[in-house]
Amino acid sequence: MTMIGWMLGVVACAAVAAGAAAQVGNDEGLAPVLVYHRFGPSAADSMTVRTAMFAAQLELLKDQGYAVVPLRQLVARIDGGAGRLPEKAVAITVDDGHRSVYSEMLPLVRRYRIPVTLFIYPSAISNASYALTWAQLEELRQSGWFDIQSHTYWHPNFRQEKRRLSPDAYGELLRTQLVKPRRILAQRLGVDANLLAWPFGIYDEELIAAARSAGYLAGFTLECRRPRPADRLLALPRCLMTDAVGIGEFQQLLRPGVEALRRRP
Repeated sequence: MTMIGWMLGVVACAAVAAGAAAQVGNDEGLAPVLVYHRFGPSAADSMTVRTAMFAAQLELLKDQGYAVVPLRQLVARIDGGAGRLPEKAVAITVDDGHRSVYSEMLPLVRRYRIPVTLFIYPSAISNASYALTWAQLEELRQSGWFDIQSHTYWHPNFRQEKRRLSPDAYGELLRTQLVKPRRILAQRLGVDANLLAWPFGIYDEELIAAARSAGYLAGFTLECRRPRPADRLLALPRCLMTDAVGIGEFQQLLRPGVEALRRRP
């Protein structure tokens, strides 16, 4: 992924999710799905959440009786409609496979004993300086707390690629980006990566059809609201967490009826 592509994605993500909570009716909303990217002692960029802030969020979840549930449990609830989620359920996901998942997040996951779904793009693993290694990913998997899933092969901006490429070349790109990570994750880690996080939250009907053809069960965007039982499985919403979302906003976001995070003026 190029630096320009990454910055465009940051701007798009920030526009979706960096601000105060707004309430609207959402009686059918299920557990909110939170998405993080990386962690550190300071918020060095817009996608880094301070480790101390994340620890405070987990402490709040524990103190207020929230149950962090596996993302697959929520997907199964939407897919089949059977079973119940805990009354105060929440799901936690992390995108990209940044090395801070291992160094900063893993100790807290073990302390609080919470399941996490990690969406990675395999091209970066053991290649990019910022990324996890395959050995670290295997350790995360063996911990029992991490479900490792697909974030495409190299995190493209599909909207830009569709404008740039011919229809045939774009179709080949889709096959590479959607099929290849499933194959690599099965070979490397023995996991069935049939959950997908759309890069930059971008999806459309063509992408959904391609993801379904590649064997994905569910896909996740960056629309910040609670999933509903009637939602499309390949376009489920998540709320982007940045360090700008303080504890007060975090607590408000978890309450029933909270639909979206507004951008700050």
